[in-house]
Formats: sequence, structure tokens, C-alpha cells
Amino acid sequence: MYELKIDSDEMHSPTYAGRAFSHDVPKYRLPAQGMSADAAYQLVHDELNLDGNPSLNLASFVTSWMEPQADRLAQETLAKNLIDQDEYPQTEAVHQRVVSMIGRLFHAPADGAPTGTATIGSSEAIMLAMLAHKRSWQRRREAAGLSTDRPNMVMGADAHTCWEKFARYFEVEARVVPMEEGRYTIAAEQVEPLLDECTIAVAGVLGTTFSGQMDDLESINELLARIESERELPIPLHVDAASGGFVVPFSQPDLRWDFRLSQVRSINVSNHKFGLVYPGMGTVVFRDSSDLPQELVFHINYLGGDMPNYSLNFSRPSNSVVLQYFNFLRLGYEGYSEIVGDVLSNARALATKLQDIDGLELINDGSTFPIVVLRASEPRATDLGELSHLLRERGWIVPAYTLPANAESVSVLRMVVKENFSRDMVDMLSDDLHGALRVLREQSTAYPRRPRRRPHC
Repeated sequence: MYELKIDSDEMHSPTYAGRAFSHDVPKYRLPAQGMSADAAYQLVHDELNLDGNPSLNLASFVTSWMEPQADRLAQETLAKNLIDQDEYPQTEAVHQRVVSMIGRLFHAPADGAPTGTATIGSSEAIMLAMLAHKRSWQRRREAAGLSTDRPNMVMGADAHTCWEKFARYFEVEARVVPMEEGRYTIAAEQVEPLLDECTIAVAGVLGTTFSGQMDDLESINELLARIESERELPIPLHVDAASGGFVVPFSQPDLRWDFRLSQVRSINVSNHKFGLVYPGMGTVVFRDSSDLPQELVFHINYLGGDMPNYSLNFSRPSNSVVLQYFNFLRLGYEGYSEIVGDVLSNARALATKLQDIDGLELINDGSTFPIVVLRASEPRATDLGELSHLLRERGWIVPAYTLPANAESVSVLRMVVKENFSRDMVDMLSDDLHGALRVLREQSTAYPRRPRRRPHC
């Protein structure tokens, strides 16, 4: 949320746009006068030049480049609202195909009735899945004459912030497994003590935001299967595959993490990450239609025919779904496999160049996910926050942050390698990181008590 600048009289100065208009333009209230489309474009375009360069943004997982044909499709479908199924039936048909393709990629069982939907991103997908599991838990408890108070879910501190958001917004206790030095994921032994009859689901992560690793999903699945068998207590496993869902199926197709695990009842993925689609799009897939209580599906008729809808948003863009279909047709399994192989190769090359730097050590070498994570071997000697700022002066956006509880003492640099990050850029980033470290150490020697420089506003 942003504070409204109700009393601000700040103005845009026209500069050379004064050829098109001569008056100043207010920043925080609607201008009394308009301007030409060209002048408005130039003003906005110039101001956005202050943003970082997406090609040098290693902080973000999201796709920043698509082919020109995809750009044309995006432009052509900007005006189509995905919710308008009766008006745009072929777009809805494409939507259904995309969800089906993803379900098959994740080995949804053919003898069931898998279902799913595209979402604005993985945050919405996770909330939809967990709402379904919460309601299913409530219905089971009600049928048994038991209380539906105090539902909880179990997750690791390695889970994305949107999991905490779900817990807070929808009143579910989040039982969080803390990290610790040397362990940045979760397995069955950390999960088991937190489970009880009020657990609506367990969250497992395929490619964590913090360290680029994966939870031990097979051990968690075995635990939940044993609990269901011994105690007749069904606890679903939801896999947050936001980052890894379009990586592992192509790099390690035999790895069992998806619906091949018996307790996995739902999966989300971020199409706008390694699905190679512009933001924002995610997808949630349920193992069977019985995992989605039908009372949560709304049937709408005031746009034409009957339109079933399961979403937190109503209006949503259709072009991201169309672009995902374009990519599926354009690349196929072989094309995705080649791209994933390339980004993993570049990630490993970057890790190789950085692994022997004095004062830094690797937490993740990019071998499973195209994410390289470094920590300072001597935190007092190497300020990673300052190192991040020095890299920003060269244009690189490389975040520095501390890990969640109970590993707050560990600071890391994380670099996400995407399709547009070439081997030449690997070399350039490596050289610039070496140079930034030299500057940092020279500054440390000259000014041992120099306070950390704040980033420019």
C-alpha cells in the first residue's frame, strides 16, 4: 500500500516535451489539461528510464524477454478479458488446453479427474489450493461431528511470503519449521512433530526463493502416507513449484516430486518464471476434482452462458494464457529441455567462476535450479549489502538479504540465471563481482568504520 500524496504539489517539468505543451504537470492529482499521446508517451517513457535494466536483473525470476511473434500476440489479445468465456470461447478453449498440458507434465493421473485453472500468479494459485484444502478439512470435521476451530498448516521458513499472507488473510495457523545453519529446507523429520488432526495441508517447495534448493518431498510424502494408513488422517501435500515446475520436468524427468507421489493433491507453478511467459501468470492443478469442493466454484450467467469460476480475481488478462500456449507450440518438450539445459549450464558456469573467490562460499551452485547463491565466509570482513550496491553501480541487480528464522545470521547474494543471461554475461558479471570486491576491500582498509552507503533514491 502507498500513502496518498493528497497535499503534494510536485510537478513534472516538461523539458523538451515543452515543444508539445508548456504547462507543468502535477504528479499526484489529475491534470486539468491533457496533452498529446506522443507527449504523454515521452514523459512516461523518460521517467521509467530510472528503472533497472531487466536484462541485468538477477533478483527477479520473472521472464523479461519473448520473441517478436509473442509480442504481437500479446498486443492483439490485450483487450480480451479471460473471464468472458461466452464472448471469447476460443480463448477459453486455449485456457483449458494450457491447464491440461501442465497437468500432464506434472503426471496428473489419467484414471482420475484432474482439474485446474490459470491464475494471476503463484500467490493466487497457492491461496486457491489452500482454500480448497481448508474447506475439505472443514467438511470432514463437520461430518465427524468435530470442531472446525484452529486449522493449521505446516511449512518451512523457506516458503515464499505468500504462504504467510494466506495464513494471515484466511485465519489459518502457520506452523513454520525454522531454518538453521547448514539446513535451508525441510524434510519429514522436521514436519512430523507439527502435524495433528487440525492440519489442513503441508507445503513443500520445489525451488526455494531464498536458497534455490528443494524440500525433501519424497520423505514428506512417505510420512503423510503412513499417517493416513495408521491413523486414518488424510493430510494433503501441496507442492509449491513456482520456480521449479518448468525446470525439473525437463532437467530431471525421473525425479518424483509431482502427482507420482501419492499424497500430492495440488501443485502450483509460475508460468511467468521458467514457463517463459511475461508476468503475471500462474497455474494451480488439483489431482482430482474431488480435491476442489464445488461450493467454492461460482457459476456466472450475466455475461452470457454458464461460466464456472474459481478465482480470487474476476477480471484477468488473457494474453498471458495465450502466450503460454504459443510457447508450448513453439518449443515443445524438446525446446524447453534445450533452454533449461542452457540456463543450468550458464548457472553452473557462473558458480564455477565464483566458487574460489576469497571471502565468499557457495550455498547453491546452480546444478539443480538455475540459481547461484553465495554467502560471506567471514561476514564481518565482507559486507554483502555493500557488495550488492557496488554491483548496482555497474547496472547489475543482485539482491543481498538475510535468511529467515533461525538462520538470520546468514547473509546471502542470490543470482537467478534466465534464458536471456548469456555466457558472455556470465563472464562480465564475474569480472564485475571481482572488481566490486576489490573496491570493497580497499574501502574497508582506508575507512574501517565507514558506514554502509544507502542506495540512491
